Amino acid sequence: MAGFASSFWSSDYAGGLGVLFGKLQQGVQETQQMLTIARLRADAEDLYGQKLGDIETATARINGGFQKDDGASVKKAYEGVRNEMIEAAKNHRKIASNIRELVVNPFGRWCEAHAARIQNSQDDLQARIRIHDKQADVVRTYRSQYYNKCRRVEDLDEEEKLAFQDPGSEVATSPKPQKIPTVKLPEPEDPEEEEPIDIGDETYTPEQVKKILTHMLGSIRVGEAKVPILGTYQNVSTGAAITEYIQRHLGGSSVSYAERIGQDLVTHGFLRLVGNVGNTFANSSKMNYQWRPKVFQITGIPEKKQLGRSGTIVSLGRTSTASSVDGDAQSSATNSVGDYLSGWNPLTNAHPNETPADRLRREAREADARYKAAVRKLDALRCNLEEAMMEHFKFMERCELDRLKAIKAVILDFSGAISNVIPSLQSTVDNMMLFQETVQPLGDLRYLLENYRTGAFVPKVQIYENYYNSVDEQTFGVDIEARARSDKKRVPTIVTTILTFLDNHYPDLEGDSARRGIWLVDVPLPATHHLRSLLNTGQTVPHDVLDKYELPIVASVLKLYLLELPDSLVSSTVYEVVKTIYSNTDTAGSAARISVIQSTLGQLRLANIATLDAITTHFTRLIDLTSADAAYVSALSAVLAPCILRPKHETSLSMTERYNVRLVRDLLEHKDQIFGELKRAASRTHATGGGAPRARGVPTDESRRKEHMEERARAIAAAGAGANSYTAGERPRDRASSPNPGLRQPLGAAGAGGSQARDRSTSAATRFPIKTTVVTTSPTDRRQRGSLEVPGAVGSTG
Repeated sequence: MAGFASSFWSSDYAGGLGVLFGKLQQGVQETQQMLTIARLRADAEDLYGQKLGDIETATARINGGFQKDDGASVKKAYEGVRNEMIEAAKNHRKIASNIRELVVNPFGRWCEAHAARIQNSQDDLQARIRIHDKQADVVRTYRSQYYNKCRRVEDLDEEEKLAFQDPGSEVATSPKPQKIPTVKLPEPEDPEEEEPIDIGDETYTPEQVKKILTHMLGSIRVGEAKVPILGTYQNVSTGAAITEYIQRHLGGSSVSYAERIGQDLVTHGFLRLVGNVGNTFANSSKMNYQWRPKVFQITGIPEKKQLGRSGTIVSLGRTSTASSVDGDAQSSATNSVGDYLSGWNPLTNAHPNETPADRLRREAREADARYKAAVRKLDALRCNLEEAMMEHFKFMERCELDRLKAIKAVILDFSGAISNVIPSLQSTVDNMMLFQETVQPLGDLRYLLENYRTGAFVPKVQIYENYYNSVDEQTFGVDIEARARSDKKRVPTIVTTILTFLDNHYPDLEGDSARRGIWLVDVPLPATHHLRSLLNTGQTVPHDVLDKYELPIVASVLKLYLLELPDSLVSSTVYEVVKTIYSNTDTAGSAARISVIQSTLGQLRLANIATLDAITTHFTRLIDLTSADAAYVSALSAVLAPCILRPKHETSLSMTERYNVRLVRDLLEHKDQIFGELKRAASRTHATGGGAPRARGVPTDESRRKEHMEERARAIAAAGAGANSYTAGERPRDRASSPNPGLRQPLGAAGAGGSQARDRSTSAATRFPIKTTVVTTSPTDRRQRGSLEVPGAVGSTG
């Protein structure tokens, strides 16, 4: 049965989580309903017992009557009825007490803890998704800026190329009439998209920065500061006032963090220190910071300026204390020269003597570096999110199963609380026991998975998209043909390296079951992501890195690489064709079916076919040399199926289909027929040289689509009838039995002409540190957990 960890994924991550937590919250409400039944039944039993007890008190208030007779039979009957009422009152009160002690109180505490566990998991995952989505927005913004800068650099290069042409070039000596030059006024450039600004640990858009600065100017006291000799500065606030605002409104949890945010405001040119040397922000009432004109331009708030003695506006940040008009004019001129020199100062200008072209290229490089760093950060956040989701999925599955078991146990306890007191209620108790036996926790969990699952685990990688189509710095998530072209190989280097590494290390394992089992082990996702981060460099995979990891982790990285491809190895465009093949052909027509599969795979790109051939060759050799049975081939096909073929869009129907599993099984069983014909066709095309080149991808020409579809339909329909027309030599060969164990070559030497022999492993023990066989529970693990026992926390081993 599939579990939560393989059933509630979606392309945006939030969709699958929404469905899962919707059902889990429904389970929380169901437990509250069961708790309400028990609580109200206890209240009703208690109230009924009180009413029965009131009967004795009411009859005792009546004077005379049976109190005057000593031995009359009527009095004995009356006392007997009254005593039964008293006893019934005690019994019903005892039932109420039992229900509260056995059901309401413990189950109520368990319900609160269960609801808290569900809510904590939901809050944690939602917070991680918000951080991931926010970083995805930053990546899109940086990508747009990087592409805009690259386009401007290209335009500049084209202008320089046209401006400085060789007079003897073809363009200059062309006899074609030259166009009459016209004078055009320079068109205003499109305003560049403003970049986000990092303040503290947060990244703000320009619009958010505008709102923050506007609120700061309206909330912080802004005045003037007199500095000896230098004069009076306008629009000044103290460091203490700015720090207090940051702690109150910008999440400055500590003074040091608030000072860091203030320093970022200084660095981005919103503030400057006056009256002191340097430009450091500090939480001090003695240090004054002037709001720069840039702030007033962004916010639109008019800048406060001071009138000179002549009545003119002094638009400087500071004013002189000279008493004469001439002194004011001289001070104004001096300040203007000072401002000009401060802009020229090479200490404040990081790139002096830089031409506009050099500046544009530098900005393009800086935008590229920002975009690349943002993609790396997003990839790390995505991996952390997937790891957290995997852990929470497993934990929530245990919680849901325990909830169903708890309800089953509560019904049993509830019926026991009643049956132990009043035997006359046995029929009611028997019915409740029947209801309790009908509760099937595993069946209900299977029902939830079958009806509400949203999709299997297929990570969606957002890669760094280089403007010049270079993929030299990343491996995972890159189109397989682009990766192979960059490696200058038909098969990406990472695939061949991992397969070769595993081939060389298979002989180190003791037992064929250990060798086969490394592909079926459920490796923790954090371990796979750890190795992935070391391999995702776009460079050749060093063997010393792989040597540090266990073989199942290395195999898991290869499966993750295939899952993270933008399209499956067998393109999703042929998924419907594969579906048609297995829907319309029977098992008797296997030869015709293989022929159609071979022609379908022939439409794929060369890199896809070569990679699929390499992977299939590896597994067929593993199956043959370890004498794998049909059960292992089926299990291996189910594991590899999503790595080889996936539908373009996951639906509730495609989640139940197993056509990709059947395709993988056919690839493993008929590998030589399928890929042998493909290789012969490729060699014939290469030998002729004059024929039409082989298609590099799935054809997109729709002009003859109807003829192609009819031809394919005829081939599929003739599958059963055409099976008998093949000669014996063309029938698919049955896989030969495993060679003599004493003469079998090791997997590392297969195909290499080696003569070293390896005896078949007979020892059941293995040096392999990860279990590769089916995990069996120990007697202590098989014990039934208590009805209200809390499952192990996320990340625990229990």
